[in-house]
Amino acid sequence: RFAVSVGYWNDPYIQYFVRQAKERKAPEINRGKLEWEWEHLTGYYARVHGVSYLIKAFLEKTECNCQIVNLGAGMDTLFWRLKDENLLPRKYFEVDFPMIVARKIHNIKSKPPLSKPIMESHSGDSLLIDSHSLDSSRYSIVGADLRFSSDLEEKLKKHSLDIHLPTLLVAECVLVYMTPQQSANLLKWAASTFPVAMVINYEQVNMRDRFGQIMIENLQRRQCNLAGVEPCSSLDSQRERLLLNGWENARAIDMMKVYSFLPQADVKRIEALEFLDEKELFEQLMQHYCICWASKDSSNM
Repeated sequence: RFAVSVGYWNDPYIQYFVRQAKERKAPEINRGKLEWEWEHLTGYYARVHGVSYLIKAFLEKTECNCQIVNLGAGMDTLFWRLKDENLLPRKYFEVDFPMIVARKIHNIKSKPPLSKPIMESHSGDSLLIDSHSLDSSRYSIVGADLRFSSDLEEKLKKHSLDIHLPTLLVAECVLVYMTPQQSANLLKWAASTFPVAMVINYEQVNMRDRFGQIMIENLQRRQCNLAGVEPCSSLDSQRERLLLNGWENARAIDMMKVYSFLPQADVKRIEALEFLDEKELFEQLMQHYCICWASKDSSNM
């Protein structure tokens, strides 16, 4: 929300889910922390654009005749942004813990700029909405635990998941919170369920070096344990995990590489928003996150 308010990218919907961040302290009060945060905002910018680029490539390839399943979607606003761009897939699903889903549904019900686009894209039978799920003809929110794929599949099918449609699964900083076995099961389930599918995974990488260890220790101090950090040891281990669990082609690149691919005019614009004097710290941070994507394609698309 803060990155959007500063102008890193445009998202008119995030304001309805997240309160405006409190004003930051003056730079001299906590210089080190502030630099870290700005670098992180630029990291978010690269993440948003990198993931969005792949999603739009999939939508283009399938001519939107597909479905998207956003795993661990939280307060994500992609459905509304795609609708604005006339890029909605046949159906868009979001999955998260029931508690998160309840919060999101409450916001949607109480805020017309969120509920109106759902009503506009809806056709057919009456729209179903209760405290833990929402089901319209183009958009569904499902409360489920991603560690149990049979329960997940059952709930998605109740909301009209079509396993024969080309399917894109998106996971941003989600798999790293499960054990390697649990994330492997989820990836295997997806690869074996959909004949034509793609998965996008954004999360940590190179976590075995000193910088990675410091990141892990910092998170542990905040009571946040990365149960699934093992497959995040390198770009190769990230790719391997996808290939070992039934995906045919897999690629992984770190966020520094992603950043170098972004449209340079826009990069110049965002670099002018805030002063980044710790280029080295920024590069190290970006080398410890990656985007991986994999596909399986029975119809040679």
